[in-house]
Amino acid sequence: MKGTLRQVRSYPRSVQLLMVNQFTINLGFYMLMPYLAAHLSGTLGLAGWTVGLVLGVRNFSQQGMFLVGGTLADRLGYKPMIIAGLMLRIVGFATLGLVDSLPALLAASAATGLAGALFNPAVRAYLAADAGERRVEAFALFNVFYQAGILLGPLVGMVLTGVDFRITCLVAAGVFALLSIVQIRALPARRADGAEQGQDGGRESVLSQWRSVVANPPFLLFSAAMIGSYVLSFQVYLALPLEVRRLGGEGTSGTAAVAVLFAVSGLSTILWQTKVTAWCKARREPGRAPALGLLTMGAAFVPLLIATALPVPGGGVGRWLLAAVPPALSALLLALGTMIAYPFEMDTIVRLSGDRLVATHYGLYNTICGVGITVGNLLTGAALDASRAAGVSALPWIALLALGLACAAALYGLHRTGRLKPTAAKAQPGPVTV
Repeated sequence: MKGTLRQVRSYPRSVQLLMVNQFTINLGFYMLMPYLAAHLSGTLGLAGWTVGLVLGVRNFSQQGMFLVGGTLADRLGYKPMIIAGLMLRIVGFATLGLVDSLPALLAASAATGLAGALFNPAVRAYLAADAGERRVEAFALFNVFYQAGILLGPLVGMVLTGVDFRITCLVAAGVFALLSIVQIRALPARRADGAEQGQDGGRESVLSQWRSVVANPPFLLFSAAMIGSYVLSFQVYLALPLEVRRLGGEGTSGTAAVAVLFAVSGLSTILWQTKVTAWCKARREPGRAPALGLLTMGAAFVPLLIATALPVPGGGVGRWLLAAVPPALSALLLALGTMIAYPFEMDTIVRLSGDRLVATHYGLYNTICGVGITVGNLLTGAALDASRAAGVSALPWIALLALGLACAAALYGLHRTGRLKPTAAKAQPGPVTV
């Protein structure tokens, strides 16, 4: 960890603040969101479909508005969008804890989703700009802070929710309020490189900007191929816990096995991310690293596939080990694949954008991958149901393995054909830092 902190201190103050920013954002978000469904269904007594609607509105408002958030960041500057997103989270989280009517809950949920759409593209574009030639390493460190927030948030939330969920909401809102103050006072203002002029010298229209991003085939092909990485990594929250519960049951042992999944995923990233990135950068071309990451993520389901061929013990330690060990190995390999791919993935988006409209590219990329996650999870859920109905427990793991191999092959093909090489950037005015 000392080496990681030393690396962080070697970056400009703005980059350091953005990393702490992301840790704090995830800390506040994950101390609340894992317990929201239980609050809605238990404390408030809402029907299952209503709970799904409230949670779905948050996801839809975030995924659907990423492109808008990225565009605003390119046009208005990165800092205003970061601050606006943080402010919306304050309002949204406080409201979730203080209201019980469905319209107010839906509005609060939409606000929390829109907040993410505003600050996520801006943070990544800002980080890429200020990290300069060291952005691959910067995104590796960024992922360490990102995972640390995910790991710590639910633990803090568990303690607070044990007292009262409203306290959890207000503390989460307070975290975002404190973060907003720090960002307002300490984060330098930053504008996109050339925010953007049309041929007549006037300001380029939003539709013109969107057309220029959509008319970037290498970027769109890369985005489509990378959907698989998000579908596969999301299985730590979907397929792997369901498999653990199927074999380990709903009791304490099953809960402990699920906790192992998240601990393995988060801790491995915190401990190894920078080392993995350094190894990849020394031995792999930037365009090949995402393909290797997808290949590793596809291979993550091999332990589960092998486990389906083993006899299932009737109970005891043997059954718990079968429920815990293969999913934990899968979670470890998924984390390793993400460690390999993520920094180079973020760097590739900047290179394919030609350093122009970077936040808009990140916004569209997030939307494409978000839609892919939704579709992928629906298909994964269908595969899990079909496997149980047909008695073919290997079916979902074969499908996920095939997805990883197909996306890795697609990425390798894009690299071999030169489509992941940097796009020539148009001449733009230099960045303005205030």
